[in-house]
Amino acid sequence: MSAQIRTVEEPDVPNWMRAVRTGFLIPSPVTKEDVEIRRPGMDLDRTLGAFDAGRCVATLRSFSQQLTVPGGASITADAISAVTVSPTHRRRGLLSGMIGQDLLAAKERGDTAATLIAAEYPIYGRYGFGPATSATEWEVDIARAGLGRRHAGPGDGGRLDFADDADVRELGPGLHERVRAQRHGVIDRSTRWWAFATGELTDTTSPRRERFTVLYRSAAGSVDGLLTYSVDSTWESKQPRCSAAVSDLLAVDVQAERALWHYLLSVDWLTRFTSGMRAPDDLLPLLLPDPRAARVVTQGDYLWLRPLDVPALLAARTYATEGSLVLDVTDPLGLAGGRFLLDAGPDGAHCAPTARPADLTLTVDALGSLSLGDESAARLAALGRVEEKRPGAAARADLLLRTARRPWCPDLF
Repeated sequence: MSAQIRTVEEPDVPNWMRAVRTGFLIPSPVTKEDVEIRRPGMDLDRTLGAFDAGRCVATLRSFSQQLTVPGGASITADAISAVTVSPTHRRRGLLSGMIGQDLLAAKERGDTAATLIAAEYPIYGRYGFGPATSATEWEVDIARAGLGRRHAGPGDGGRLDFADDADVRELGPGLHERVRAQRHGVIDRSTRWWAFATGELTDTTSPRRERFTVLYRSAAGSVDGLLTYSVDSTWESKQPRCSAAVSDLLAVDVQAERALWHYLLSVDWLTRFTSGMRAPDDLLPLLLPDPRAARVVTQGDYLWLRPLDVPALLAARTYATEGSLVLDVTDPLGLAGGRFLLDAGPDGAHCAPTARPADLTLTVDALGSLSLGDESAARLAALGRVEEKRPGAAARADLLLRTARRPWCPDLF
């Protein structure tokens, strides 16, 4: 019997959740409480499963997401998550069937792009996704960092205060939206996101470690930064060997960011900390008197982006300089291909179909990698993934598309 792909109905939810756990190698059973907690976050019209003999053997769900593009505007993206195929049903086209159905629905809704976090790199390029942001995690040796324990807190008139979970639920969303408005690549956080982050919601697959949260308030009194971290308290031979793991650090300006990192470097008993997933050009190493104290422990692709409406995607952002470019985009799924003229500048852009000769030809996944300004058209041209139709077109594309700061997506979904 072949598996049937369809939207999930209410009685299917426990079966679907069990398939997600199977795909992610989580052997715990799905409890009634798990269903009660997770079901309100599922839009069943956007939740797909493949069913074989009554058992769910493949899963995918999507939801609406706001993604900040260069210049601070938001686009609506089709965020894809919980993608699994059970090992018993691989190589049967189930992923292609589910993702094709979801992307077509997103195109018909008018979503500008689709996004996902790829658990495995080789899978999603064939569906038109390209890595659009990357992330770096550092481990900092506090003794080598050079700040010293004598650090007395912010020297800019601001202050640091501990906060409890209720404070974070109240103040965190507004702070995050301020950060998202000024940093491309950042995605929105729902009320449910904050509920899980602060322990108001939890289930058997996401037990929450107890955490400390510190707020930075500017001299004017506004909450401009937030740091959340957990601690492993270890002692050896009566000496502290404690470490911290940062789960969230938001800052609207360098004063807040410096104050929060310097706070963490000054905590008694801590000997090292990990930074969490930061932008590759994060300020952290250079905020240390000795940047070599920050060692890269993770570096890789993060948010992947799939254009669905090329004119809307390229017109939503701003560009470093004035210029125009004709892009011939090929799309094997037939959702976003065509030839487009981009007239761009620091104040905005216009993009529309055109019959003019192309400057560059590229696949839709390559455009996804270029669209937030992180990747280089010249580098993709050297790899054969972008083809110059006019000499110098890749360099001109980089002048337009690249951004001074690299995009950053801090959140899994």
